[in-house]
This record gives sequence, C-alpha cells and structure tokens, in this order.
Amino acid sequence: MQAIVMTAVGEPEVLLAREVPDPHPGPGEILVRATAIPVLYPEIALRAGIFPMVAELPAVFGFQAAGSVAEIGPGVDATLLGARVVAVTAGSGAYAEMVCVPAESAIVIPAELPTEKAAAVLMGGSVATALLRRAALTGTETILVQAAATGVGGYLTQLAKEFGAKHVVATVGGDKTGRARALGADEVLDHRDPHWTRQLRDILAGNTIDVAFEAIGGSSAAELLDLMTPLHGRMLGYGSLSGEPAPITATDLLARGLTYTGCAGPAWLNLVATTRAEVLERAAQGGLEPLIDRTLPLDRAAHAHRLVQDRQTTGTIILQPNPTAP
Repeated sequence: MQAIVMTAVGEPEVLLAREVPDPHPGPGEILVRATAIPVLYPEIALRAGIFPMVAELPAVFGFQAAGSVAEIGPGVDATLLGARVVAVTAGSGAYAEMVCVPAESAIVIPAELPTEKAAAVLMGGSVATALLRRAALTGTETILVQAAATGVGGYLTQLAKEFGAKHVVATVGGDKTGRARALGADEVLDHRDPHWTRQLRDILAGNTIDVAFEAIGGSSAAELLDLMTPLHGRMLGYGSLSGEPAPITATDLLARGLTYTGCAGPAWLNLVATTRAEVLERAAQGGLEPLIDRTLPLDRAAHAHRLVQDRQTTGTIILQPNPTAP
C-alpha cells in the first residue's frame, strides 16, 4: 500500500510517499481503509522535532484517518465491519491507504455526516469542546479566542456563546477577519501586529477579559494578564503558535488573583477523548461547521505540511489516499 513515511526530523520534505507492507489487525484491532486523512497542527510540531516521534524512524506518519472498517481482529464486535469510523492512532501510522488501530480508538461516524467532514472536525472540535467545558462559562463572560478563524480557535468561536460566553473577542493571523466574524466573533484583531495587545486594550475600553483561550504563547501571553478580570480571570493555555510557551509564573498570577490551566498531558487527552462522539454528532446535526481548506492526494502530504506551517490555510487540509475511489 502507499503510505507517507517520516524519514527524519525536519522540514516537510522529510515526508516521503513509499510503498509499505499492508497491515493486518491483531486481537482487539480493526483495519480501516482510509478515504480522508486530516493534516493536524500538532503533527507539524511532531515532524519538526518539537515533540518526540513515538515510533522509531523511518515510520508511517499521522494521528488520524477516516474511512471504512475493512477487517476486524479476534475479539472485536462484528458489527463494526463495514462501519465508517475515524481511527485515532497512538501517534503514527495514519497517513496510509490502510490503518490498524485498537477498536476502542475508533469513533463511529453518524450516517448524516460525510467522512471528509468527520475527519476535519474531530480533533479541533473535541479540543474546543473540552476547553469550553473546563472554562465553565456562566453567560456573563467576555472571552478571548486566539487564532479564531481556523482549527481549534475556529471551533471555539463557533461554540462559545452556546457554552455561555456573552462577548467574543477574537484574534486572527492576517486577512481572516470576515471569517472569524462569520463564525461568531464580536470583535476581531490581527495578532500578527506586534502591538495587538495594545489594540485589545483599546477594544476593551476599560472592560476586562474574563476567560482567555491562549494558543499563541510567548510574550503576548504575559501581556494579557493585566487585561484580565482580577480575582475571577482565568487563562487556559493549549498552544504555542509563537514557538515559545507562555512565560507566566505563579507570582504573576498571585499578584492579580488569576488562574492558569495548562491544557496538555495524558489527563487532558483523556478528557478530550470523551468529547469525540459528541462532536461528530453535533456536526452531523448541523450544530458545528467542519472547517475544510482543501483536499489533496496523499502523496502531496509534504506540500500540505508546508501550507499549514506557513499559515496559508483557513481550515483542515484533507489527504485522500485514492482520489478515484467512490
């Protein structure tokens, strides 16, 4: 079968299309014939070496793939055979025509939801849902959503008011203001401007941010603290688009009566996993718009990574292993 193999840590060109042996399911596993593979932002960091690769290189790359269950291993519920699912790997193996995962790592796609849309919405939508649950909004808060036109930020913007936000202030990178407003933002500013936190102060006009969903990291994260509501303000950190973590200390928080929640690690991933079926059902019923930028053939994975890395997308790129398949 064709697969995309990560040959080394580095730029997108380390992802190469190769022929590899077909996998076969063992006990408790399923084999998914993939038709839609999402290119996910955490994969960019993995390929670049910011996060360690779980498998020894060279290895088939990828976190998730959607398609139909073609084979089941011993001990797997026979009703899964033929079902459409999104398969979640342990960190490698998804960029391929066929993917083996434990049966419990697959989420059945509702009948009303196209496979491509399920692939696009699962990760971003489930992270956004978990963040909003953790924020425990009450219907009174002004919130800040960063990178609000795509990815996790795009789903946060769509869902925020349903989960209890009163006012949504959003940041985008470049000319994506209209997109963020269409998704539900009330105010939008460009976080590529080095003085964007000053502009945020002007927008707030003496008011404060109650909840900040912090995805950029770097110095701007610390600058936000003085714009947050004393005693009640809370920041949920889940990314570092700047390439640096948020330089926030306990002293910074204590002096202002704020809280910071780091949304990462095994416990956080377990929480995200509990929202996956809900997210697919919400998308199937029209309550969440899957954000798709474009579809490319599987062998253009390196190009897809370059587009995401250069921030040239407004949604998830979907890789299609066999564009001629029905």
